Amino acid sequence: MGFAERKVGDVATDLISRARAGDGEAFRRLTEPYRRELQVHCYRMLGSLQDAEDTLQDTLLAAWRGFGGYEQRASLRTWLYRIATNQCLNTRRSAARRPAKAWDVPNVEPPEPTRLGEVVWLEPIPDLLLEGPEARFEQTESISLAFVTALQTLPPRQVAVLILRDVLEFPAAEVAGMLDTTVESVKSALKRARAGLRQVHGRERPPAAGSAAENAIVARFVRAWESADLDALLTLLTDDITLAMPPIPFEYEGQDVVRRFCAGIFGAGRRFELVPTRANGQPAFGAYLRGADGVSHGTGLYVLSLAGDRISAMTRFENGVLDAFGLPRSLPSR
Repeated sequence: MGFAERKVGDVATDLISRARAGDGEAFRRLTEPYRRELQVHCYRMLGSLQDAEDTLQDTLLAAWRGFGGYEQRASLRTWLYRIATNQCLNTRRSAARRPAKAWDVPNVEPPEPTRLGEVVWLEPIPDLLLEGPEARFEQTESISLAFVTALQTLPPRQVAVLILRDVLEFPAAEVAGMLDTTVESVKSALKRARAGLRQVHGRERPPAAGSAAENAIVARFVRAWESADLDALLTLLTDDITLAMPPIPFEYEGQDVVRRFCAGIFGAGRRFELVPTRANGQPAFGAYLRGADGVSHGTGLYVLSLAGDRISAMTRFENGVLDAFGLPRSLPSR
C-alpha cells in the first residue's frame, strides 16, 4: 500500500472514529459522497422523486442513529445501501402512496382510455441528478421511465434484488446480507424479477443522447407540437405509441386514439411553447400554454421515449415537477 492510500485510509478511519463519538460533521463527510447515488437507488425502487428524497432522509437519519453499531465488516457504501434498501422496502409496503387523480384539463373531453395505469405515483428524475460517479450505472436504460415503471409492478423484494444485482452489481452474498436472506433466495428472486421485466426489452434501441439522430427527432417534435400539426406529429410516432399522464391514470395506445387525444388538447386554439430539458436519460420538455395575457403558463412536463427514429411513448407529468428541473412556472409568450 502506497503513502497516498494509507493517508486516505487514515482519514476515513479518523472520520469513522469521530462519527461514532457523535461528530455530525464527520458523519456528513463520510456519507456525502454516496448521497446522490443513494437518491437514485431510492428513486429506482420507489418511482417517485419526492418519495426517494424522503426515504433518503430517513436512511441518513437511521444511519446516523445506528452508526455506533457500524463494525466495518462491510464497506460503508454497502452498509448504507443495506439501510436505504430496507427503508425503501418499508415505503413500498406502506399504503401511503400518491393516489390517482381525476381528469382536470378544462374544456377538454378526453377519449375513452385504452386502460387505466397502476403506477400513478410515477415521477421523472432530472438528468442532472444522474451525473457523477454513479453515472456508470445508467447504462442499458436502467433509469428509463419504462424500466422504472416496470419495477413498480414487481414484488418489492424482487425489485431490491434486481437493482442490487443487475444494476449496481453487488455480489449475491452481499445482497443476501443486506436483505437478511440466503444466496439461493437471492438467485431465485433475481430469476423471477428478470422474467417479469422481459416486456421492457425488445424495442429498437433509441439513438444516443445528444446525437444528431436524437436532435433531429426532437426538433421535428417541437415544431409539430408547437404548431399543433397533428399530421406531422403522427409521422413521428410508432404504430403502437403509448401515452400516459400520472397521476391521472388514463393511458392510450395506438396512433388513432393518441391522435384523438392530441386533437382535443390542441382544440379551442390551445397552443404551447416547449422548453427542452432531460429526464430519465430521455428528451423532455417543460410545456407552457400560451395565454391571452401575454404569459405562457406551465402546464406540465413531457418525456419522450424513442425507438430508432420514432417516438414510442409520451409521458406527461403535472407542473409540480417543473421546480425539480429548474424550470419556471410561467414565461413571457414568444
